[in-house]
Amino acid sequence: MSSLEPSQERILWENWTSSQDNEAANILIENYMYLVSFHTERIASQLPNRVDREEIRSYGLLGLYDALHKFEVKRDLKFDTYASFRIKGSIMDGLRKEDWLPRSIREKTKKVEQASEAFEQKYQCEAQPEDIADITGMPLQEVETTMRDMVVSNMLSIEEKPKSHESDLKEGIGYSVSDKPELRPESRLLREERKDELIKGIQSLNEKEQLVISLFYQDELTFTEIGQVLGLTTSRISQIHKRSIVKLRSTLQKMTQA
Repeated sequence: MSSLEPSQERILWENWTSSQDNEAANILIENYMYLVSFHTERIASQLPNRVDREEIRSYGLLGLYDALHKFEVKRDLKFDTYASFRIKGSIMDGLRKEDWLPRSIREKTKKVEQASEAFEQKYQCEAQPEDIADITGMPLQEVETTMRDMVVSNMLSIEEKPKSHESDLKEGIGYSVSDKPELRPESRLLREERKDELIKGIQSLNEKEQLVISLFYQDELTFTEIGQVLGLTTSRISQIHKRSIVKLRSTLQKMTQA
């Protein structure tokens, strides 16, 4: 939380917005570095160990800088809320651009997913890593590593914005707050329509899918924590999440093509 008194922070914001006072900016950044640390740890906990936490932290810091420069004090929005959107979006963008999942890993991920789905359809129960190893012929340790890598793919998939001629209407965790105080009437209408379609898409999910989406994006629990709540394995939560995202992205894609 902010360590500054409201009066101190107000003065710092006045100095920064009125004269771009670097000293004020540095103090504000230091004051809100806890947001970078929080989102770095939360996202890093979902990623393979080979992903450098400091690299993730650097993406988050870029998001904080971006938030500082684009935040409008007069808007009815708390800076920590706005900065959180920017920080998360910056981290996700950085991960996607660096492509932490090479093609070879993506191919293994697809292979494991197909084997898992085939097992569940045949036996009507959740596939364990040992089952997938038997089906695919992959070593057990490789299966377990691939299942952890699936979490990365699922996390980034929700951040892939649907193609649209409306560049103002970027969707996803990192773009939920617009920089512009007001949208054009046609943009506002399109955004409301997309919101309605997304709500309908979420409502079309089954109860468990809705719960996973809510716990992950609204309550910000990790897949492991959600698994503990629902009594399911992390890999199973990952599968439910991915299936839900595929359905929701399909809903948005249909709208952009309408």
